[in-house]
Amino acid sequence: MTLILASASPRRIDLLKQINITPDDVIPADIDETPIKGETGRELAERLAIGKASAITAQRPDAFILGADTVVAVGRRILPKTETRDDAAQCLALLSGRSHRLYGGIALACPDGSIVSRCVETRVTFKRLSTAEITAYLDSGEWSGIAGGYAIQGRAAAFVKSIHGSYSNIVGLSLYDTMNLLQGKNAL
Repeated sequence: MTLILASASPRRIDLLKQINITPDDVIPADIDETPIKGETGRELAERLAIGKASAITAQRPDAFILGADTVVAVGRRILPKTETRDDAAQCLALLSGRSHRLYGGIALACPDGSIVSRCVETRVTFKRLSTAEITAYLDSGEWSGIAGGYAIQGRAAAFVKSIHGSYSNIVGLSLYDTMNLLQGKNAL
């Protein structure tokens, strides 16, 4: 069986290696990730995962294509993948002292033309962050290109009071759910 990861995320590749899965190829999907008006974080994460898997299926209809996306939301507000220091500062200020949800969309496009998907939800609560903590984190650069502006596997781990759900989902891919999808479709 050929498995292709439709993501360029080094975090997802590393996570898959943790469970002894190495994709045969990595082909990042280039899709529009703009939320649709009224779309929830859960809906967006699953739609993007399906969109990524579907986009690569046209190139490799003979393979299993794994698509994934992570969305961070505070209430109904979807936080961006932070591209600027200012974006990251706004996200961290919003997350400070609050709970938020990470939605991990996972989709598997199969050679038989079917697509199976799911969305994994993890709730994270941050401690109240001081201005000095936010500044030091921004100086680290770990926030760059990350949904919600923080990487839990780095320095931001010190901000987390509690987690309810999958830790690997926060990093970028729920390993439990991914393994279940792959095994359920005999993709391994």
